[in-house]
Amino acid sequence: MTAQELPGAGPHDRRRTVLDRQAVPPPERPAEVLPLPDRVLFGAAYYPEYTPQPRVKTDLDLMVEAGFTVVRVGESVWSTWEPEDGVLDLDWLEEALDGAHERGLSVVLGTPTYAVPMWLARKHPEIAAVDETGHRRPWGSRQEVDYTHPAFRHHAERIIRAVVGRYAEHPAVVGFQVDNEPGLHLFHNRSVVEGFVDELRRTYGTVDALNEAWGLTYWSHRLSTWADLWEPRGNAQPQYDLAWRAYQARLTTDFIAWQAGIVREMARPEQWVTTCVSYSRPAVDEWEVDRALDVAAGNPYYAMQDALAVPTPADPVPQGWTTTGTWSVVHSADRMYASKQAPFLVTETNAGPIGGSSTNFPAWDGQWRQVAWLLVARGARMVEYWHWHTLHAGTETYWGGVLPHDQRPGRVFEQLARLGAELGTAGDVVAGMRPDAQVGLLFSVPSKWGLAFQPHEGPRGPGHSPPDEAAYERLTGTWAQAAFDAGLGVRVVHDRWLVPPDGPARDPREVAAELPVLVVPALYVAEDALLDWLAAYAEAGGSLVLGPRTGYADPLARARLEVKPARLAAAAGVSYQEFTNLSAPVPLRWVGGTEPASWPVAGCATTWADALVADGAEVLARYEHPQLGRWPAVVSREHGRGRVTTVGTVPDAATGAALLDRVAVAAGVAPRDERRWHGSPSVTVTAATARDGRRVHVVHNWSWEPGRAVVPAAVTDLLGGDALAAGEALELGAWDVRVLVGP
Repeated sequence: MTAQELPGAGPHDRRRTVLDRQAVPPPERPAEVLPLPDRVLFGAAYYPEYTPQPRVKTDLDLMVEAGFTVVRVGESVWSTWEPEDGVLDLDWLEEALDGAHERGLSVVLGTPTYAVPMWLARKHPEIAAVDETGHRRPWGSRQEVDYTHPAFRHHAERIIRAVVGRYAEHPAVVGFQVDNEPGLHLFHNRSVVEGFVDELRRTYGTVDALNEAWGLTYWSHRLSTWADLWEPRGNAQPQYDLAWRAYQARLTTDFIAWQAGIVREMARPEQWVTTCVSYSRPAVDEWEVDRALDVAAGNPYYAMQDALAVPTPADPVPQGWTTTGTWSVVHSADRMYASKQAPFLVTETNAGPIGGSSTNFPAWDGQWRQVAWLLVARGARMVEYWHWHTLHAGTETYWGGVLPHDQRPGRVFEQLARLGAELGTAGDVVAGMRPDAQVGLLFSVPSKWGLAFQPHEGPRGPGHSPPDEAAYERLTGTWAQAAFDAGLGVRVVHDRWLVPPDGPARDPREVAAELPVLVVPALYVAEDALLDWLAAYAEAGGSLVLGPRTGYADPLARARLEVKPARLAAAAGVSYQEFTNLSAPVPLRWVGGTEPASWPVAGCATTWADALVADGAEVLARYEHPQLGRWPAVVSREHGRGRVTTVGTVPDAATGAALLDRVAVAAGVAPRDERRWHGSPSVTVTAATARDGRRVHVVHNWSWEPGRAVVPAAVTDLLGGDALAAGEALELGAWDVRVLVGP
């Protein structure tokens, strides 16, 4: 390979500030016309540059043997592409791309901007991200830079243009991934803070307007000049924090849109652009970041082995960047679908143990198939593993790949090869399916930020404790798990999808017709228009379920003056003034009408209780407690053609499932046993509609014990070809999955 001198490799010209020309996102391409193949892409991230010895042909031949159809390359090795400032080495990937094309493998090419070379860090130390303590983040990991800095943008644009320009015309390249898992850090660099202040000036005009909006009379925080605004790292004011979080997320969105714009200048019309979103990142807005991209993509990592058992273990398991529970895999997929309300790509997921040398929990036989088919059933158009071969050096030495350290095919390869063959057999039937949903789950990124700063549980003192980044995730996860346990399909819908800030709101009648139940957990930060829309949804015939913290604060996270739940109290027939944390679970008892058959004997309230006062609503459940018992835990009221059910606490999983089941059946959804095909407790049924209109049912048995279900209508086994008549028993083995197609 021949090194090349890169034009413009001299000292950075500070007059050339790429931030002065903000990226303008192009119109979104509708999902149905995206140039994606008529099959589910199946493959892995591939790093031939990491292998101890050359073996590209061997690797590619093994991929074909495993039924792979796609590889992702190039996204994390800037120093390989550009070993010295202005010196390029672009030809090393050509062998892999040529070999992939010869074998019919598609390639997703990544831009390498999330892992900065040391020569750039050394030459431009000013690009280092500053953390909340005021110190520069040291090099030695990744994503340590402030990607708004002009020096970084200058070098990033050079390498993007070099790499994409070199390979955009290669016939193997079907799409591009810009950056990777953006939004890892909040930047406290002086220039970023000044940019934040400039935005506040544009938004509020005067410091007096900001004083009024943020309530800065409190603690003598009133500003007399913009220079008085204190550093974010010293902040204890929630209004400040919410604005700061939103600003940081916009920086990430602008950065991804900027890269996408550069790539599109060189890409062919049929090539698509995405990024890999890690949904737990603090500086990413999962709704906005995909607006400038063609297709949403993410990395659902999950705990394997018995963590995938169904029924879900009774004891709640803390969630992290690797989620726990089969329900959490579904929820991850539903959030990816929600990013554009369209099928999505899985750019990374477990090929083996994930998390390091002390976290070695590879999947049981069958579980890779199970999870992959679950993701496909929820709308995945690509399933790509991280990664092809387990690394021999570096931080992620024990993040398991398809091939182990000896680079020979083993159990993982054999399991995935079976999956690859099945996806090949299924063909275009399962590509781009629309997953079934009876329940909408409203997701609000502003509420996520607001509750991170002022969470509903755990120790917290102004300016003393770190934010609880997972507070909102726990509240929404409660209802995602409840729906899964009840056998209900969920469609996650963002607040800005229902009521866009720059366009007309969705017709509540249409949403109610498609999603007869809408669960609204912890909508803490909300516009008036959204709260009014929710009441209109119920009036139009929808069954609205309100969880705690909903309607409490306005768009600036200020406590509202209205009776709570604000703007919804009249429709819900309930209000409250008091609330309390729960230091221990409190038993719940059903008091309204006929007790649901699935109501748990030991159902309980956890973490939080609103002191609800019914005003026209029927009381359904109460607390078994000498003080809390005076207030209902769950109430319900008809509103227009629909109903509003208010849940004043965070129910345990079994109680949440019973409540959602009751609400859904009352809204016209089939009973739970019918939804689950009268199956064993470990059997789940996930349904979707194929692009040709056929119905696809993916039936799982999440257990070591065999399971069975009763087929309600005539179907054909898509993978085996066998026909099953209505009423026929479907037998499933341990950790088994069947894919059935009906008319």
